Amino acid sequence: MNDCVFCKIIDGSIPSKKVYEDDKMVAFYDLEPQAPVHIVMIPKLHIKSADELNSENSSVVAHIFSKVPEIAKSLGLKGGYRVVNNCGADAGQTVFHIHFHLLGGEALGKMV
Repeated sequence: MNDCVFCKIIDGSIPSKKVYEDDKMVAFYDLEPQAPVHIVMIPKLHIKSADELNSENSSVVAHIFSKVPEIAKSLGLKGGYRVVNNCGADAGQTVFHIHFHLLGGEALGKMV
């Protein structure tokens, strides 16, 4: 996707402060953190949102979630953390490349 900011982070044309990268995903600090630790985890495969997941591409989400404990531990998140995905504009998705927010570093309180 030529105009996707996350695709540009993946290809290196937009810099980011990465905390993890492998052949399937990248994890980096959010530019507008909502918690003391706020990481964005994205697949290298461009998938617009959770609505586009299917049997052919969903393994990338499983891979991301398999790395969450490792990433959380590397960031010192010991008391718990939250993983969030927004699907669509009404849910607050602003970048249309599926991504997951890893939030922690303090007690986060209740969700909606």
